Amino acid sequence: MTDAPPGGMTDFSLHLLRHGAPEREGLLLGRIDAAPTPEGIAACVAQAERLDVKAIVSSDLARCRLAAQAIAHRLALPVRIDRRWRELDFGAWDGLAPSQIDPAALAEFWQDPDAAPPPQGERWSTLAVRIGEALADLSAVPTLVVTHGGAMRAALHRLCDFDQRQVWAFDLPYAACLSLRVWPGESGGAQVVGLRS
Repeated sequence: MTDAPPGGMTDFSLHLLRHGAPEREGLLLGRIDAAPTPEGIAACVAQAERLDVKAIVSSDLARCRLAAQAIAHRLALPVRIDRRWRELDFGAWDGLAPSQIDPAALAEFWQDPDAAPPPQGERWSTLAVRIGEALADLSAVPTLVVTHGGAMRAALHRLCDFDQRQVWAFDLPYAACLSLRVWPGESGGAQVVGLRS
């Protein structure tokens, strides 16, 4: 039994599913369209089979889109592609292994991704704004979004008012599913109800 939604608003379930393992792991993958492994897609499908959803939304990048299409086929639902659910753009670091990046610059980024974004990359605050816009466009029905780790953290920031340090406390491995209860229009109007990896 859940608490009554604030102000009598209709709440809905939102499931954020990180894409499965890409063919080349261990890289900073933002805008690069890295292909997922078949096992990565299967792991996402297995997570989604436990969910009761009425809508599926996906990042346009292949590592999300292909998993979303496989899930949609299994659940007989359409997929709405929304590029706003993409990962943070790592700019000049996109596609590189952390070992290929200046350690001091990378440490500054992890410490404060808004003050020290990757060269030619996206600031954390910019990611948070676009994820906030994507969240605002969701219908109030049980929804699955197949997306990326950074986008999931930005959603936690927007929906639950978690700060940057708090969102990094969540372990979000490939094919992790984060389930939330959302009250549309409420600032901080969401609660985490489950995390499966």
